[in-house]
Amino acid sequence: MSKLLRKPNKAEQDVTVVHDIQTENSSLEYVEFKMIDLKPGGTYSEQLGKKECCIVAVTGKINVTDHDQTFENIGTRETVFEQIPTDSVYVSNDRGFEIEAVSQARVALCYSPSENQLPTKLIKASENGIELRGVENNKRLVHNILPDSDPSANRLLVVEVFTESGNWSSYPPHKHDQDNLPNESFLEETYYHEMNPNQGFVFQRVYTDDRSIDETMTVDHGDVVIVPAGYHPVGVPDGYTSYYLNVMAGPKRIWKFHNDPDHEWILKSRQ
Repeated sequence: MSKLLRKPNKAEQDVTVVHDIQTENSSLEYVEFKMIDLKPGGTYSEQLGKKECCIVAVTGKINVTDHDQTFENIGTRETVFEQIPTDSVYVSNDRGFEIEAVSQARVALCYSPSENQLPTKLIKASENGIELRGVENNKRLVHNILPDSDPSANRLLVVEVFTESGNWSSYPPHKHDQDNLPNESFLEETYYHEMNPNQGFVFQRVYTDDRSIDETMTVDHGDVVIVPAGYHPVGVPDGYTSYYLNVMAGPKRIWKFHNDPDHEWILKSRQ
């Protein structure tokens, strides 16, 4: 059994915890992740303690309150494959929050340790930075929800990526597992995956230079892949579109990656 691949809980309740990845049940120290499904009128609440949280309205519409501010009817899409940005809410440590579903909703909760309380912030869909990355069979669409250029969080980085049929993503293979700035930063990561059509799959490999980690996984719709260290490319088969939501965090809030030198020639050959 893979230690890095997590399958979704498919129970259907008013509030279903689809994924619950914590430091206690994973090899991660800086990243925790939950995915919850809510039926209309369903509510979910939590007290954060020494954690910050980015609440992403993956699909559907929700209301979010930190008990001082309330954001109503946030969320922009019924499926991620509309490929439009969505709304999110950042809530800092030592606060609580409650989510209420206006419609059927899927909501990502992205956590990292935090000591420095910051203001609660609505991150509007219109504020997401949109990028097209890569060339030829290495093309993807990126929605930056919480990039390292945004000072709204202490540790968290959150991004959405869409990769078209027959393309590779997080490629050439790169890693960020060394606290060696300015050359490379240490960031753990999770990948929450969806596919269109949803009977599809992708392949994701996670491997380190010394091969102490070396797993190649068949990833289905709704799975999560944990990346505690190492390179982590994703390959998308013909006929399917890939979506993934990345959560990253580490000791310093900067994304500085290192390409696998065995494969970096691909970039140079296409300049």
